Amino acid sequence: MKLLSLLFILMVFLSCKPRLETLFSEKALQDQLVTLSNDTITFNNVLNQYKGKKILIDVWASWCSDCIKSMPKVMQLQKDNPDIVFLFLSIDDSLTDLQNGISKYGIKGEHYLLPSSWDGDLGEFLDLSWIPRYLVIDEIGGIGVFNAIRINDSRILKALK
Repeated sequence: MKLLSLLFILMVFLSCKPRLETLFSEKALQDQLVTLSNDTITFNNVLNQYKGKKILIDVWASWCSDCIKSMPKVMQLQKDNPDIVFLFLSIDDSLTDLQNGISKYGIKGEHYLLPSSWDGDLGEFLDLSWIPRYLVIDEIGGIGVFNAIRINDSRILKALK
């Protein structure tokens, strides 16, 4: 009976282990984003623009209260890390909503709309169930921090140094 209990506890523990990714799936890389000028571009092409630099990705929406509450901390990170690219992927309902949110909250950085939202290939890869979501991408395109839920996560701070 003890062995069975131990096996059950082990299975529960292993099934709760957070998923760690080091590279994006090909499907996620091919997901389409929309630029602020209403052009489409693949997520892969966006990442390739910043090869050689660290990238902090913030998946957010202008209607998300948790996202907005974290923006002052994001902006402080931007001030403290001027060499980092801050890439904002919005799951807003429209480009107009995104543009209004950027203006309203004064968010500086690189901005794209993720029209496939929660259910697209990138959203599924990230297992989006809540936003904001943060990732840190290293200089060669690898995922250094996968799916952090708080901007002050120690893994993010360490990866940005």
